[in-house]
Amino acid sequence: MPEWLRPPAAGYTADDVDRLQQLPPHTELLCGSLVFSVRQTIFHAGTVSWLDRQLADQVPEGWEVWWQMGLKIDSRNRPEPDLMVVDSRVGSGPGQTFWLPQDVVLVVEVVEEGEAEWDREIKPRKYAAAGIRHFWRIECEQGRPVAHTYELDAASGQYVPSGTFQERLTVRRPFPFTATLDRPHRGRQVSVAGTAE
Repeated sequence: MPEWLRPPAAGYTADDVDRLQQLPPHTELLCGSLVFSVRQTIFHAGTVSWLDRQLADQVPEGWEVWWQMGLKIDSRNRPEPDLMVVDSRVGSGPGQTFWLPQDVVLVVEVVEEGEAEWDREIKPRKYAAAGIRHFWRIECEQGRPVAHTYELDAASGQYVPSGTFQERLTVRRPFPFTATLDRPHRGRQVSVAGTAE
């Protein structure tokens, strides 16, 4: 029986996520409890892939985009955001398995129906409490992505809405960024070139 099926009395810690080798891929830690990912939809996979490419093309020098890596908020919380924009000057090398909040300027969650409460309520509270300045939530509405953007209010320590975007996502902070929201949840188009001999 896998070790993780018997949780310790005080709950798991962020370091346990690396130690427990038999955990399913993309296991998160929230409030000391292990959270397992639901089966991914085409909307989720396609939107994350599309937004990853758009962000990578537009982030300023000194920043880089990472997807599905751990974010070690504290000893009891280590979520795995769909996307993060992080400071490229930090890091501990190729064996690194998580980022720290002070290295992150933006987190993005693409909402899956089975994880909606985590993505809409619990994770944003954790990200805000950790001091991450920007949070984007992408929803599927009538088959199309709708982006909700938030900025951290320093006085309250909570996120406040900064925009809702249905056709084009355009922001100035944390850096200038624009992208159309026209059905990005499709697979990559692949052209096959070749000649018969």
